[in-house]
Amino acid sequence: MEMDAAREVRTTCPYCGVGCGVLAKVAADGQVSVRGDPDHPANFGRLCSKGSALAETIDLDGRLLHPEIHGRRAGWDEALDLVASTFSQTIAEHGPDAVAFYVSGQLLTEDYYVTNKLMKGFVGSANIDTNSRLCMASSVAGHRRAFGSDTVPGTYDDLELADLIVLVGSNLAWCHPVLYQRIAAAREKRPEMKIVLVDPRRTMTADIADMHLAIAPDGDVALFTGLLAYLGQHNALDRAYTTAHTTGFGQALFAASALDLAGVAAATGLSEDELGSFYSLFAATAKTVTVYSQGVNQSSSGTDKVNAIINCHLATGRIGRPGAGPFSVTGQPNAMGGREVGGMANMLAAHMEIENPEHRERVQRFWNAPAIAGKPGLKAVEMFQALADGRIKALWIMATNPVDSMPDAGAVEAAIKACPFVVVSDVLAETDTVRHAHVRLPAAAWGEKDGTVTNSERRISRQRAFLPLPGEARPDWRIVAEVGMRMGFGGAFSYASPAEVFAEHAALSGFENDGARDFDIGVYGGIDGETYAALEPFQWPAPSSSTGLQVRFFANGDFYTPDRKARFIAIRAATEIRTSADYPLILNTGRIRDHWHTMTRTGKSPRLSQHIAEPFVEIHPVDAQRFGIGDADIARVSSPRGDVLVRALVTARQRQGSLFAPMHWTDQFSAKGRLDTLTAPLTDPISGQPALKHVAARIEKFAAKAFGFAVTRQKPAPDTAAYWAVAKCNGGWRVELAFADDDIDWAAFAGSLFGAPPGAEMLAYHDRDAGQHRIAAFDGDQLSGALFVAPGPVAVSRGWAAEQLSADHVDRRGRLAIVAGRPGGIDVDRGAIVCSCFSVGATQIAEAVRRGCTSVAAIGAALQAGTNCGSCRAEIRVIVDAQSLQAAE
Repeated sequence: MEMDAAREVRTTCPYCGVGCGVLAKVAADGQVSVRGDPDHPANFGRLCSKGSALAETIDLDGRLLHPEIHGRRAGWDEALDLVASTFSQTIAEHGPDAVAFYVSGQLLTEDYYVTNKLMKGFVGSANIDTNSRLCMASSVAGHRRAFGSDTVPGTYDDLELADLIVLVGSNLAWCHPVLYQRIAAAREKRPEMKIVLVDPRRTMTADIADMHLAIAPDGDVALFTGLLAYLGQHNALDRAYTTAHTTGFGQALFAASALDLAGVAAATGLSEDELGSFYSLFAATAKTVTVYSQGVNQSSSGTDKVNAIINCHLATGRIGRPGAGPFSVTGQPNAMGGREVGGMANMLAAHMEIENPEHRERVQRFWNAPAIAGKPGLKAVEMFQALADGRIKALWIMATNPVDSMPDAGAVEAAIKACPFVVVSDVLAETDTVRHAHVRLPAAAWGEKDGTVTNSERRISRQRAFLPLPGEARPDWRIVAEVGMRMGFGGAFSYASPAEVFAEHAALSGFENDGARDFDIGVYGGIDGETYAALEPFQWPAPSSSTGLQVRFFANGDFYTPDRKARFIAIRAATEIRTSADYPLILNTGRIRDHWHTMTRTGKSPRLSQHIAEPFVEIHPVDAQRFGIGDADIARVSSPRGDVLVRALVTARQRQGSLFAPMHWTDQFSAKGRLDTLTAPLTDPISGQPALKHVAARIEKFAAKAFGFAVTRQKPAPDTAAYWAVAKCNGGWRVELAFADDDIDWAAFAGSLFGAPPGAEMLAYHDRDAGQHRIAAFDGDQLSGALFVAPGPVAVSRGWAAEQLSADHVDRRGRLAIVAGRPGGIDVDRGAIVCSCFSVGATQIAEAVRRGCTSVAAIGAALQAGTNCGSCRAEIRVIVDAQSLQAAE
């Protein structure tokens, strides 16, 4: 790739399902910067904090750059031959269902297509599933039950056109910030727009809501079946639509009427007044969009939740119209693309059905394949259970980290360790999953690979390479195609480029498609390399016979069921109690603002680690008092499957009786933070999606004898500490620590932690009676590390301490200030970082309020905070309100 001239490349963000356009600028010296693409219709130039920091995540530190076999470097031919021969031998000896692929919504569509083709059409098994099973499988199942197809009816424009937006189980402000900002901007133009948030927690998304319904965990089915009954009782139905375009309405309404308003209140934990206000608002507002995400999907009743929501939109005819419809927002950048190519165990390519013999014959004929999977394969949880009991004997994992993200993660790790043959394709040399691979294959990362992704509104965009492939890394489609050829499938996998793969994928979507299938991009079936390179973002469908663009689905019916009518699903609300005397709390797991999945990318960015740098658990003040938990204590959270150690955050935003903890931390970043070791392999019976948000748990204070905080140039391995969490910062690492014993040689511990060179100057302060120790090591004018120890949570400013790693320390006063643990002279303590985009801290915001900046807009004008992605605006408002209240007292 040409590297001697500056250039700007249009590509797409690799994080969530919003699918934001990114302009990656490569300077003549190779330095990369990114900004939002103002012409991309998903984001119009906006980026969230993660997208804005992408240039900080593309270094080669920790990259897997060469194939490895049993830990030794190998050539590609040797590694691919071993993979191909082992899979072939396993199939010959034990049958095609003895092998499996576990893949990822991080793959590009071209990667997904080739992988699915190899497994379903040439191996002849459907044992290919994806981490998207953990994300949106219930939405797929709900769509298929209601519509006859996995079709998202609406578009992002509907969020700006709606008069009412209902956000269900979606912390949009943190998890899909650009969509949140689009809604916020529309709300500013039309203040009459109403927003309702349905979520057990008062998340930062509540900042924009007119109404927050703090629903009981898994109360959504009762809420929306109750809504359907209310719509029927108050004559708020579109009888013409239901008569012409649906079936099963009477049965669904009868089932929904099983609970009266008092019963719905009991099942949801909401008052009858709250229910009445929400129901009457929904009934009266024709232009309503219901946006839902993981709080709906990650449930043992996730599919019923989806259909309960869809039922209400079908009953009112609010679907496929501008500003109206149910809208599933996907979590990953290409979960939708994976669905399109059939990259799940219960789907065929191009939205065809694996249970349908005509579809199977059509796909087999198109591929000219020797076999076609005749039944659904093992879904993710089932797949790893089959790995554990020996039914699966060879597994290939691509672009995902199931040792951390799967439920019952401890059992998943044990199953992978016991499997006779495990292949992992990844970009990093060390993850909690990669460490168990017999064969490690170096894959291309974002910025290096070339292909397409599909976002939540069915928009296909290009991810383009702007960096050369490092070492011997290869794109995933090419790796899989090479294995397919080595397994004897020759010409079926002899692709020369991702453009050829995309052309075949597009051609299959239009193959014998007379409008009976929703997914059709047949117009691109003959695309050549030049056209593919210049491909603009587009929404499907785009059939070859298209005379006009269909933007939305189902306003006039025409569903994809045999009779072309939508199916109402009769659903009865059921309450399941999972708590007990031993595990009296409900644990809800999820994401935070600035990190992503298992931090293999975001963990590289100092900026993204400033906001929240360690695993934590939110607990309501009443529960904290009940269980003896103080703010910033180390807490042990346990379930019947294991336990984790995390920092306690006492907050009234958490629902009483529940806990919330994020799923991001792994053994690479914490001592005992793998949250999914607590979750159960309990799944929705239809979708197979795990119930990751309703886990019986208990909490207790960890009896730490000493607490510590450190900054150090080298990545530390503080094995002496019972609790530790590391996070990248400019110039090195920051480390949170807690110890079960305080009888420790702190100087020796600090020296080991810092890895200070011989002859380094050590400065120390010890007050053994008070349990206070502060130690700093200097190598010339540079700080090698600093350690602060106290009997309780250490009060030193984290941001200020981390900044000292990048500063010159020539005079002794500055060095003593570090040992003192507080800024000296003109140093400024920014406080805990609130705005990651511009590194603005809480102390700075509070000071600006005291100087007269009494609104979020004023803070933005003074400090820039909240003016880029906007996902910190709710937190800024909290600080502004608190400071204003304090000033008024």
